[in-house]
Amino acid sequence: MHRRSFVLATAACAVTGAARAQHAATHDTLPAAPSSKEPYARLQGGVPHHMTPEQESQRVTDSPAPAGPQGRWMARAALPIPRSEMAWATAAMGRMHVVGGYGEGAVNRDYHHIYDPKADRWLDGAPLPRGANHVAVTAEEGRVYALGGFVEQNRRSDTHAYVYDIAANRWTAIAPLPRPRGAAAAVMLGGSLHLIGGASEPAAERASVGWHEVYDPKADRWTARKPLPGARDHVGCVSHGNQIHVIGGRFNTFEYNTDLHHVYLPTRDTWELRSPLPTARSGHGLVVYRGRFFAMGGEGGFLVGGVPRQAKVFGQMESYDPVDDTWQRHAPMTTPRHAVGAAVIGDFIYVAGGGAVLGGAVQSAVHEAFTLEG
Repeated sequence: MHRRSFVLATAACAVTGAARAQHAATHDTLPAAPSSKEPYARLQGGVPHHMTPEQESQRVTDSPAPAGPQGRWMARAALPIPRSEMAWATAAMGRMHVVGGYGEGAVNRDYHHIYDPKADRWLDGAPLPRGANHVAVTAEEGRVYALGGFVEQNRRSDTHAYVYDIAANRWTAIAPLPRPRGAAAAVMLGGSLHLIGGASEPAAERASVGWHEVYDPKADRWTARKPLPGARDHVGCVSHGNQIHVIGGRFNTFEYNTDLHHVYLPTRDTWELRSPLPTARSGHGLVVYRGRFFAMGGEGGFLVGGVPRQAKVFGQMESYDPVDDTWQRHAPMTTPRHAVGAAVIGDFIYVAGGGAVLGGAVQSAVHEAFTLEG
């Protein structure tokens, strides 16, 4: 089938459809989701799109960082549907989970596509219980968490929070977020889930926040921690060595991208600065690979009456060494994109989907992998 099994038109149908999907398969019997035949689609109408030379000119790949090992990119099975603004992806049990986002002409999708790198194919997981974009995701011990998100285009956030049992192919509601937000960063550290930054209400303002809240899966309870210095959303975030790094992002809009790099020290409940991201950007992927933090993709520029000005879709691949606090550059993305799903499985960084132009006008099904192996 070209589209996933359960396309849900109304909230009532969504509940019924989700129930059907969650009983239809387990981790070992998930239905296949064949790749899209079209690499791009317009948000307006959800119809196939062919990139114009002007749109392709938005792509930039130059990095000021010193050169490191180049590595190489290669094509992988395209996503089942061109999509973006799912925010981020997560890896669990050897597969990559990409949740929610824009696609097929709508911004509040409940997609849950799962990539199996061994077979180089996509599978249909149980859909998110409600559709949203910019959903924060993270995973640990056979569970995937999906937190908050926007139900309108990059605005009107909610407090919904869910956990997905991979073996059972089932989502369950958990304690809601203390405050609504979308485009936040989620990361596991020491068995607890940290939710950091994002943007919140009122929808007309959609202001960035520095909130830092921690979820205890055993107690099903949220508590507050020291906020992120410099409230921002669309950041890159990873945990490493009992610390959390928050890198890049934006202050309210991509006009105000930042290169800020903060590290959270849990034993002191405080934040410190580290070496800044060489290319200031937001909507980029950030993963830990071979002991370094690799940042790829992103966007920048501004819109005037909906028309892009100084529009940039970044393809830079830059990596950070947490030992010596330095950055270097690698082979840029073959297809620059923002709002991508990025995750590490084995010795590859998988980067799926994302926006092909500044903003949410064009989605992509493009899926490429990076490796430093020869």
